[in-house]
Amino acid sequence: MPSFRPATPIDIPALHALIESAYRGDSARAGWTHEADLLDGQRTDAEELREIIADPAQRILLAERDGALVGCVCVAEKRGDGGVTGYLGMLTVRPALQSAGLGRRLIAAAEDTARGFGARTMEMTVIAGRGELIAWYERRGYALTGETRPFPMDDTRFGLPKRRDLVFVVLGKGLGASASSD
Repeated sequence: MPSFRPATPIDIPALHALIESAYRGDSARAGWTHEADLLDGQRTDAEELREIIADPAQRILLAERDGALVGCVCVAEKRGDGGVTGYLGMLTVRPALQSAGLGRRLIAAAEDTARGFGARTMEMTVIAGRGELIAWYERRGYALTGETRPFPMDDTRFGLPKRRDLVFVVLGKGLGASASSD
């Protein structure tokens, strides 16, 4: 069973390596959630991770098993006129361990963290056309909101698009009192 804890600056090298291995390149193809067919380049960089860790409105939760980093998720607090919304991003599971339930546990931990921020809802973005991944999130209680957001096509910090029609769809979920289902 994994343990969860917030990331600290000392975790950045291992965290960066995990994220890149799950999202980009041939190592990512060992799992089913990669973006390697859509994007080249990096998924993130050490500077972005450092900024997230330093921001009190964001948290990266690490999943460790027997002292080894096996997954992570980023949770952000977004305040607006409608109150607090949690944002779930950068959900990462070591490719060889995908489909074993760790992603569901990371989502539950992220939702609990968002509740701690005072969030009543959680949202995320997924690249449109990733039907299998969107369906997986829908089975976790998330629903397409009908909103789309532009993909940062020319910002190499987020990757090098292999096609120019990339766009994000927004999924959302109401957060109850506690994370009760995997």
